Amino acid sequence: MAKILKGAPVVEMLNERMTEDVRSLKEKGIVPTLAIMRVGERPEDLSYEKGATKKAEAVGVAVRHVVLPADITQQALDNEIMKLNGNPEIHGVLMFRPLPEGLDGERARRLLSPEKDIDGCTDGSLAGVFTNSEVGFPPCTAQAALEVLDYYKVPLRGKRAAVVGRSLVVGRCVAMMLMHRDATVSICHTKTEDVASVTSRCDVVITAAGQLHYYGKEYANESQTIIDVGINWDEAKGGISGDVDFETVEPVVKALTPVPGGVGAVTSCVLISHVVEAAKRAMAGAAEAAERE
Repeated sequence: MAKILKGAPVVEMLNERMTEDVRSLKEKGIVPTLAIMRVGERPEDLSYEKGATKKAEAVGVAVRHVVLPADITQQALDNEIMKLNGNPEIHGVLMFRPLPEGLDGERARRLLSPEKDIDGCTDGSLAGVFTNSEVGFPPCTAQAALEVLDYYKVPLRGKRAAVVGRSLVVGRCVAMMLMHRDATVSICHTKTEDVASVTSRCDVVITAAGQLHYYGKEYANESQTIIDVGINWDEAKGGISGDVDFETVEPVVKALTPVPGGVGAVTSCVLISHVVEAAKRAMAGAAEAAERE
């Protein structure tokens, strides 16, 4: 029977850490502040905005809402992004995408400063992941997977790991992050032949395929830890389920995350932690600049 790696204690740990960091920053006169930029009134954006605001305020992070009309021009949108880039009181920006039809989402993404890109969507942030440097921030889901592994003290150095999925949002980024921890990593995708022959030899598997219950016991082994980041609608269950066929895999492996209740809860917490980290980096940068003057 596998150990179930729940996200709740990871979230609790991150919240405690953030609360302490925010308290320390405020003592120095810095209020970590998140700007949420929303263009239009998409229901899913409104729901996520409400949740993100609640999580931010719970640890003392301030939130500013930048609400723009759906018919805004590209130039006006560009100007709003540049204002946020140049505002020293804003430490992180969450920009909802996709943008309404007629707006260039790629252009908007490229305009956002990596230093304020808490969602890990800019080219600068992605470069930071691949070079293992503090340029921007990694995509939140990728970092959340590593946070779970760290919390439960899953060893990575020298271990064999597989990532199922090659998206920039999770797959390729989390593969690089595992390599930075000295794991030996294989990336599997839709064109990989006999995925099970790869994953069944691995100590750690992160699956982000987006296919309901495709990961069966033939993919696993008794020493394996699985981080399931798949979010799929399960008609039979009437709710969401992961990529892993939990009922058949759980008795076989060493440990795995549930869906729901696993990585998803940690992901939104990581987003807010990036705001706090951005504020700390800004403070350090200001101190260095003052020393040079």
